[in-house]
Amino acid sequence: MDFVSIRIVTRDVARLVEFYERATGARAAWATDDFAEIATAGATLAIASTRTVPPFARPEDNRSVIVEFLVDDVDHVHRNLTGVVTDVVQEPTTMPWGNRSLLFRDPDGNLVNFFTPVTPAAVEKFARRRLARNT
Repeated sequence: MDFVSIRIVTRDVARLVEFYERATGARAAWATDDFAEIATAGATLAIASTRTVPPFARPEDNRSVIVEFLVDDVDHVHRNLTGVVTDVVQEPTTMPWGNRSLLFRDPDGNLVNFFTPVTPAAVEKFARRRLARNT
C-alpha cells in the first residue's frame, strides 16, 4: 500500500491553492474549479471545495491534523515565507526527535509543519526513506 495524498476541504479553493503554491513554490494542477492538486516527490496535497463532499466535511473544525513538508532548510524557508504566512504558531525550533520545525496555520486554520532533519539520526531516517522510494 502507498500513501499518496491528503485532501484539505475548504470553502475557498482558490485562496488555499494560492497560499500553498506560494508557501511550497510548487504549482497546482487544477481538475475543476472545485479541485486542485499540488504534487511533491512524496505525496500529493489535494485541495477540494466543500461542494465535493457535503455535508460531512466542516473545514473550520479541524484542530488535530498537521500537514507536513520536508524542506532542505527550514530557516531559509521561514525567511521566505514572510508576508505569505501570517499565523506562525512556532518559530523554527529543533525538536527532541531531531527535526528543526516551523509550525504555522494556513488561511483555513489548518496546522502546517515545514521541517528539516538536523541530527544525524533524523538525517539518516529521511535518507533511508528517500532511498527506499527511489528503488
